[in-house]
Amino acid sequence: MPANNIRNVGLFNAFLGLIRNHRTLIIDLAKREVSDKYTGQVLGKFWPIVHPLMLMAIYVFIFSVVFKVKIANEYKMPLDYTAYILSGLVPWLTFQEVMAKSSTLIVANRTLVKQVVFPVEVLPLKGVLSSLLPFAVSLSVLIGYVLFSSGGLLWTYALLPVLVFFQILLMIGIAFILSAVGAYFRDLKDFIQIFSIIGLYLMPVFYLPMWVPRFFQPILYVNPFSYMTWCYQDVLYFGKFEHPWAWGIFGLGSFLVFWVGFYLFRKVKIVFGDVL
Repeated sequence: MPANNIRNVGLFNAFLGLIRNHRTLIIDLAKREVSDKYTGQVLGKFWPIVHPLMLMAIYVFIFSVVFKVKIANEYKMPLDYTAYILSGLVPWLTFQEVMAKSSTLIVANRTLVKQVVFPVEVLPLKGVLSSLLPFAVSLSVLIGYVLFSSGGLLWTYALLPVLVFFQILLMIGIAFILSAVGAYFRDLKDFIQIFSIIGLYLMPVFYLPMWVPRFFQPILYVNPFSYMTWCYQDVLYFGKFEHPWAWGIFGLGSFLVFWVGFYLFRKVKIVFGDVL
């Protein structure tokens, strides 16, 4: 077996061993993150549910009601404009939450990181896990809306677990990368905040790619998150493989980012204590 394949298998086995040996710790830390974040607030534990719903409602209201954007009949779209917005917005809201948390993860948990016996790798994992609750709520709302507005679900909804798996894998990889870089580059969180706002408008979430002037259309293809958006739109909105090439890029990219992220994190974690 080639050396690269052996190294890849070893890295994957190390990750599975991490999950197996520390799954209880990861779950407990994720629960504590959710509960501590909203401690003392009136709505308390309901905020992880209320927060994404409010964001979804605001975006839909602004573009559907205020700007009155509509998908014209000549495009022969299967669902309405609200469903189009939500199909791209829901995965992105979860992704930007993971990126925001990951950029300050090591610094925010410096006490745990400096403990020699603490498995630092569980911190990015608990950050991703704690974000899955609002993600599940948002997806449920989207599915409920489509079911109510159209009277049924597209057959492609059966492929949703595949996309969720790819996204979780990608979020884990991104979380490892950003948490490792954020330990050294403290300004990373500010760049992530800016990108989270700008990035949403650089993806085909609120508009169809054909609405973009031809000169600016390459921007959509340069943005790697556009491919995630197109895959979710295929499943949740179009009901067919409207963007088949996006699936290959999103799937392979998820595994690649995961591998790079986990590898990078394990290489630099030994010096986290020196920079905190």
